[in-house]
Amino acid sequence: MKLQRKSGLRALAVGAVAVSGALVLTACGSDNNNDDTASSGSSASAGASSSSSIKCADNGGQLLASGSSAQQNAMDAWVKNYMQACSGAQINYKASSSGEGIIDFNNGTDSFAGSDSPLKPEEIDGSKKVCKTGTGISIPMVGGPIAIGYNLAGVDNLVLDAPTLAKIFDSKITTWDDKAIKALNPDAKLPSTKIQSFHRQDESGTTDNLTKYFNGAAKDSWPYEHAKAWAGKGGQSAAKSSGVAAQVKQVNGSIGYFELSYATASDIKTVKINTGASAPVEATAANASAGIAQAKVVGTGADLSLDMGNAYVTKADNAYPIVLVTYEIACDKGNKAETLPLVKSFLGYTASEEGQAILSDAGYAPLPAEIATKVRSAVAALA
Repeated sequence: MKLQRKSGLRALAVGAVAVSGALVLTACGSDNNNDDTASSGSSASAGASSSSSIKCADNGGQLLASGSSAQQNAMDAWVKNYMQACSGAQINYKASSSGEGIIDFNNGTDSFAGSDSPLKPEEIDGSKKVCKTGTGISIPMVGGPIAIGYNLAGVDNLVLDAPTLAKIFDSKITTWDDKAIKALNPDAKLPSTKIQSFHRQDESGTTDNLTKYFNGAAKDSWPYEHAKAWAGKGGQSAAKSSGVAAQVKQVNGSIGYFELSYATASDIKTVKINTGASAPVEATAANASAGIAQAKVVGTGADLSLDMGNAYVTKADNAYPIVLVTYEIACDKGNKAETLPLVKSFLGYTASEEGQAILSDAGYAPLPAEIATKVRSAVAALA
């Protein structure tokens, strides 16, 4: 399914904002494309829809969750649909950052957390005080491309490759008419405009995934380890994906990175990536799914952490290499008895064919079938 359908994104986001007003909960740090102060949450009064396959938790209840802003628009749509189908349930997802979400989860504040990267060993250790008889696990849920958005007057079709991108974001390439950019865009009229690169000021899984791509596909041009905190030289920072997108939208000569949903919502032009395939690859849902399909599950037990290394260096046609998978962090065992049924019900919906089917309209990519099947089994086994 073609990804860039703005009307679908706006309809989903507007509907989600409408229901979020029904429940007044703290929503600091939300990164919704349409309202930076809103979070996903409501109390549904409608019964289960006859057209929906959602299996509601018997006793409803309330869930608090927080974390990745990358999945905010998907979460908005899922919460809206779930609330309409399940009477008596309340769900609030606060978009902050992956790091903050994991901290909240390990402090026992949240029933689950969203993260753009799987749990680190020390974070898994920290989860054991919350998951009394188990441990925190990483469950892939939302796929999508990290778009490289740009704003350059007179240039509507821009191609870059991994080494050139890495050098741009490390301030080693500083003008748009640099010979490396010209070589990739021989027919473009590139101005001598100074490049103004924007990166995340907060610790971000989006940054971590972009720099994993640089480590995999442009190691000689990116001398830093991948990390949630930005390490490149120069550039300007902005808060959350919405802040980076807002700067790119406003500043001529700018370039930045964010989930495709932010580019779609703000009508920001995106870079095509020269991977060595027969043609440069555009950031779309279908192309991102083709990249994610090459991932390998490297988690043990119930954990489904993915190794995206093959995606970063792929030369397959129509496989976009700068991909991100957001995870839901939950206890494999030892979940709170009062919230476990609702956690399994809600995450069961998000992982279902019905839940995954809405992702393309919201600027994301559905999980490949093989991974989605494993995710559904992992959610069903939560205890």
